[in-house]
Amino acid sequence: MNEAIESLIIALLTGGHVIMEGVPGLAKTLLAKSFALSLGLSFKRLQFTVDILPSDIIGGLVFNRKTGELEFRPGPIFANVVLIDEINRAPPRSQSALLEAMQERQVTVEGVTYKLPNPFLVIATQNPVELEGTFPLPEAEIDRFMMRVLVSYPSREDEEKILQMRNVMGEEVNIDAVTDQQALAVAAEEVHAVKVVPEIIQFIVDIVGRTRSDEKLVIGASPRAEIALLYASKALAALNNRSYVIPDDVKKACFRVLNHRLVPKPEYIEISKRIDYGFVSKAISEYLASVEVPV
Repeated sequence: MNEAIESLIIALLTGGHVIMEGVPGLAKTLLAKSFALSLGLSFKRLQFTVDILPSDIIGGLVFNRKTGELEFRPGPIFANVVLIDEINRAPPRSQSALLEAMQERQVTVEGVTYKLPNPFLVIATQNPVELEGTFPLPEAEIDRFMMRVLVSYPSREDEEKILQMRNVMGEEVNIDAVTDQQALAVAAEEVHAVKVVPEIIQFIVDIVGRTRSDEKLVIGASPRAEIALLYASKALAALNNRSYVIPDDVKKACFRVLNHRLVPKPEYIEISKRIDYGFVSKAISEYLASVEVPV
């Protein structure tokens, strides 16, 4: 769970988005809501289903009886933190409604563009094992997620703490904001100012380049993946009180940034879809081992 929290912070400070993947009951929804409230941000939750429409996500025009005119009514996408539960249950047409919002931080309805709040973070959840009634995410949409975090079962010690807390507090968890949007903007500027030497840039390009020459993959990672890896590395450096990126920052971010972008060939698909993603993890480890680490 610590990695999930860290990933949400990284995405928020760098303008990215996150997929959280894990079996039901691991508190992914609670984490997203608590994250937003603790930072003083607005929060909206969308439950994706097979019959959800694009207008249910971005909003649409409604008739105002008082003025006799059509006016835009914003959808739940208009929040700082938007949680999309079970993103792969929506049909492709509805999933595509997210593309402009995630990339451009805006939505367009009937030719009119509406800006989304700043900061803006999409957190999507999906179940790694349930396939019935789901739709694969389009490659263009997957690539717009900065990272995918695999949320696993908590340790025994953490489970005991969860039960103790629930026994005392029940379902209601009071969360007070510990910061505000102005402080977050300052933090984002600090991340942006983190220095990256040319050798680190080359290190990132070499790693991602290995994915494109891997014969076990249909396609490798795009230049957007390189940018995501760069930004995530800068955020990790800042979170560790450094004003410069080191190779370990890149290595630490690598799996989270690349694991959902690698498309294996048909003969490898079955083993690549195990919950622990051992196939992808091994491949990324091989890329890191084959690239010279800058000194």
